[in-house]
Amino acid sequence: MNYKCNNMSLRYLIASVLCLSLFASCKTDTSLEEVDTSVKSTIQQDVEILAADDMEGRETGTPGEMKAAQYIVKRMKTIGLSAKGDSNTYLQHYTKKIKTNPHDDMPSDEDPVIDGYNVVGYLDHSAAKTIVLGAHYDHLGYGGDGSLHTGEKAIHNGADDNASGVAAILRMAEEFKDEQYSDHNYLFIAFSGEEKGLWGSNYFAKNPTIAKENINMMVNLDMVGRLNEDRQIAIHGVGTSPSFDATLDKVNTYQFKVTKQLSGVGPSDHTSFYLEDIPVLHFFTGQHEHYHKPGDDSHLVNYDGIVDISSFIIDIVESIDAPLEFTKTKDESAETPDFKVTLGVIPDYLFSGKGMRMDGVREGRPAGNAGFIKGDIVKQMGDREIVDMMSYMKALGAFEPGSTVEVTIDRDGEMIKKDVTF
Repeated sequence: MNYKCNNMSLRYLIASVLCLSLFASCKTDTSLEEVDTSVKSTIQQDVEILAADDMEGRETGTPGEMKAAQYIVKRMKTIGLSAKGDSNTYLQHYTKKIKTNPHDDMPSDEDPVIDGYNVVGYLDHSAAKTIVLGAHYDHLGYGGDGSLHTGEKAIHNGADDNASGVAAILRMAEEFKDEQYSDHNYLFIAFSGEEKGLWGSNYFAKNPTIAKENINMMVNLDMVGRLNEDRQIAIHGVGTSPSFDATLDKVNTYQFKVTKQLSGVGPSDHTSFYLEDIPVLHFFTGQHEHYHKPGDDSHLVNYDGIVDISSFIIDIVESIDAPLEFTKTKDESAETPDFKVTLGVIPDYLFSGKGMRMDGVREGRPAGNAGFIKGDIVKQMGDREIVDMMSYMKALGAFEPGSTVEVTIDRDGEMIKKDVTF
């Protein structure tokens, strides 16, 4: 990389050389913190404000979400991004009519309308191509649909999901102002309505505020705030452009253990861009016990991890050629069967071994009732071998409610067989 000799980049270069020559095991996050502690502090401040109780969980269409939108607008102005929403504002408005009668084919005139707002800022380097960096800022409000909370009504603050992603793109916006990144323009979007079904990103992809043909790629960050001790990160969309795989390997100087997924389709906002034939990369540090629960709070976020992940993405973007070639990927979601039963576990989506490892087990559900625990790896369900998430989901599709099946799990190297009743 061709760093300009400003204070921050020079200190980073010196720190990096010292790390490589003197301490082979030196952690990148430490050197970055030495370079500029204000980066981490600003990220933490953004997460804490967006995930505060007074945002009331940022549910789409609520005053809490609008309050969060106005905060992001303020941050974009401070950074120096130009407005790229509607009518020279930072907000892109869309509406969604909600069916109150699920049996109706279409919403009626009496059905309520929800107003959503994407927040859009632009960094113009007068380049031919633009890179979109996005993260949804909405969450679940006080619970409701999508919540995994079983107790009393409570604010779901969504610090990891997805104040972490918003804080990361704001940090990158500050960095990309530097002329060393002038090979591209940059569009930063905080999406509304992701938790409702990718509403905001779907609207933007169909109604872009810049010429769609000028978009070189889209980078999506959703839940990047829980980097674990093993430094595991999942990157989806690697197959959407031929150069992605080699680029990721080349710039991964951060000791990340990367699980690569080829598909450009998944349950987050990158999907909306992939469906418009735009190369995408989606970054994710994995689910956890607080996912879609009130406990997803800011004090549990790994801020050093967000610094490293955003730095990794900055290096990736700097290595991207213009224009990128788009390639379609196999849509694994189309192969996913409709199943009537669930094991009642949280899969470990960062697991790259053989089988399906449990990242959490819910009480009172089939796996919990059978005595399974976090870390167990499902190897066999009935006569079906489980080698990955897809084979696991296909196996579930073969079972009916009330049926009992023998499940084989690997627990710390010991193979255990248990009967599970769905």
